[in-house]
Amino acid sequence: MESMTTTPPGAGLGAMIRAWRNRLPPSAAGLPVVRKRRAVGLRREELADLAGVSVDYVVRLEQGRATTPSASVVASLARALQLSTAERDHLYRLARLVPPADGTICDHLPPGMQRVLVRLGDVPVAVFAADWQLVWWNHGWAALLGDPLASPPRMRNFARARFPVDAGHTPLVLWPVTDTDPGTTDAALVSDLRRATGRFPRDGRLAALVRDLDAGNERFAELWAKGEVTANREVRKTVDHPSVGPVTVDCDVLSDGDSELKIVIMTAEPGSEDETKLRLTAVAGPLAATRD
Repeated sequence: MESMTTTPPGAGLGAMIRAWRNRLPPSAAGLPVVRKRRAVGLRREELADLAGVSVDYVVRLEQGRATTPSASVVASLARALQLSTAERDHLYRLARLVPPADGTICDHLPPGMQRVLVRLGDVPVAVFAADWQLVWWNHGWAALLGDPLASPPRMRNFARARFPVDAGHTPLVLWPVTDTDPGTTDAALVSDLRRATGRFPRDGRLAALVRDLDAGNERFAELWAKGEVTANREVRKTVDHPSVGPVTVDCDVLSDGDSELKIVIMTAEPGSEDETKLRLTAVAGPLAATRD
């Protein structure tokens, strides 16, 4: 007797990833449009690059040879494919995972937000989740601060980078960055995390982050004990870029409603030498570096 749980043709995990990949034009993902191109949607290698996985893994997923991707991979694929919330949840279920629930942090970028971010061009932009986990960045961000792919996924967190718990931690950015008011930045970050614990009381990743930093970083523990709850403020930073020298930028943080996604935008004063340097970093592109 034929199983009642047989997946209909074209409805499995691999087929859906392939269908969503084929419908997304490269321009929507911020990729250059090449005239001589057979594929209407994303190529496998383009999806792999956007999601931060190997091309071989994308092939195995689409061919049905890999059927149980991790939650982090599913989240990355959903962002790269610009899925709606309903489509994201469907992808989780196809991967035999429980979709994110209320009370937990969401790493998903709505398609509309991604379209707006792509239209910003090479302006350095990154998106962080409510626990300051880096979930998206563009070419300009990687060119100014170094490619975040150089850091392990767990360490792509601004709070972990700001309040390291051991001497061998991996920085989030490749080049030295100096704040004009580091004390204000520290306090705002800690208080924002406290606010997030009230907004997302059932999120295990956030709870683990706070436990780690409170136990392992004296500065964090001191600020956490104060119990302050404030919003983010505009700050000014200077990036010691290896190609163009010091670049001073204004760092603005915009929040996206209930999901508490944080859009961080770096801009320089119009007409200034810093603006010229910022443009030069985008031309040079992300640079490789050897960490000390």
